[in-house]
Amino acid sequence: MLVRPGRSATTPSSEGSPLPSFALRWLWQYLEDVPRPQLLDCGRLHASTMRVLLARCGRLHRGDLVSPLERHEPALWDRSGKSPLFLTDLLFDHLPDISAGSLSVIFAWQLFDLVPRDAIADLVLRFHSLIEPGGVLFCLLREPRLDKGADADWQLEDLTEMIRTREGAKQSTSSALTNSDLDRLIPTGSVKTFLTRSGWREVLVVK
Repeated sequence: MLVRPGRSATTPSSEGSPLPSFALRWLWQYLEDVPRPQLLDCGRLHASTMRVLLARCGRLHRGDLVSPLERHEPALWDRSGKSPLFLTDLLFDHLPDISAGSLSVIFAWQLFDLVPRDAIADLVLRFHSLIEPGGVLFCLLREPRLDKGADADWQLEDLTEMIRTREGAKQSTSSALTNSDLDRLIPTGSVKTFLTRSGWREVLVVK
């Protein structure tokens, strides 16, 4: 499902300016009958994001998968062969112990834009196993026209607004993940894409 916002859509803004999120608005309306959802935040630690999510959820899990990728941690790569091999299982070690099928929402942020393309399928399957039926994966995907900004950073201002705390200037190392790519990667469920004018797509994967 592709949703094109109207005139009030997110527009490019300076760092620190709130960005209304149509995807987050849809998400919380979708979960309005879930009083205490379990959530996983895979981004950097931000006090504002923690405050917003803790006020809404029953339990908040945290596992920062974004920072190790942005730092290009050497431990995540096996360079003993002819070509470097990304060690997805070592990235998963940054996740807390979470029961399968227990999460209502996973906030992946720009994670799929940082992981090597050949590792995304394993990451999607792992997230899919953690989400309960009807649960949602929220992520940000850059548009193919945007070749920089892999180190962009976001936090929640409230349940339906984000702040881009850093625009990001680093060159992306792989091609952008398209909506069709994501459709092929998910085992079951549906993908909802909300277009913005900021160069990033807000994507919800519903199990």
